[in-house]
Amino acid sequence: MPEASAARETSPFVEIDRRRWAALAPATPQPLTEQELVQLRGLGDSLDLREVAEVYVPLSRLLNLYAAGARDLHSATRSFLGESGRSTPFVIGVAGSVAVGKSTIARLLRELLSRWEDTPRVERVTTDGFLLPTAELARRGILHRKGFPESYDRRALLRFVSRIKSGVEEVRAPVYSHLTYDRVPDAEIIVRRPDILIVEGLNVLQPPGPGASLAVSDLFDFTVYVDARTSDIAQWYEDRFLALQSGAFADPRSYFHRYAALSHGEAVAKAREIWREINEPNLVENILPTRARASLVLRKEHDHTVSTVLLRKI
Repeated sequence: MPEASAARETSPFVEIDRRRWAALAPATPQPLTEQELVQLRGLGDSLDLREVAEVYVPLSRLLNLYAAGARDLHSATRSFLGESGRSTPFVIGVAGSVAVGKSTIARLLRELLSRWEDTPRVERVTTDGFLLPTAELARRGILHRKGFPESYDRRALLRFVSRIKSGVEEVRAPVYSHLTYDRVPDAEIIVRRPDILIVEGLNVLQPPGPGASLAVSDLFDFTVYVDARTSDIAQWYEDRFLALQSGAFADPRSYFHRYAALSHGEAVAKAREIWREINEPNLVENILPTRARASLVLRKEHDHTVSTVLLRKI
């Protein structure tokens, strides 16, 4: 027990269990309906309204407070410097493994944050659009490492977020298709000075790469890492692969259409092979080591529910 107490005292995080976390915003009304939640829920996620109320509504309130604090600090700094100008967008990074549910969380936070009166304009961008085109990955011989840090156009992503933080009126980002497993030619997402921008991706908490002095994570105002046991994420990935096999993979346009005809046993074996050779190494080598850099960690249990929140001490 003394060792556990000492570890808590030296940790940069405050650990808050689910019940205590839920009690932090008891008077906040439930902003979503069941139908709206169904539209936000990702494949394989078991997110329900109770989880929203107990975990994500308090988180949205905390993020709203941080965003308001950032605006106040910006205003005070401008006054101190004798300058004028509008506050720049508050940027949130959401990181975590494949299949951990970060996309659902990012979509949910966008919806919740947009319902606070002082942050009505909230945008979400995924780093998938900044993956190098499939042809370029193949040319470099790293198609099998798609999702690893080197598979992204990190300079383009850094320029995009830098322009957002600089207050540029209109910033464009590329679009990615999970159906074709590639960028969509000539398609763009246009972001126009939001109150909050959520940037979601596997490696958004990475430190600067070789030869670089700045990383996209250096431009975030707040970061969330979605955490779970590796064995649980592996199972969630397998479940999702099997669901996609009978769904999206059946589309002849799908990059993974070749897996649609696999037997159940073959599909399980293929999912485990992809996890073992690609997703698990990326998690262990690149994603998991960035967890300690987050502002807040959401710890999930086997059933996808959040049991604990770790908030970085101020």
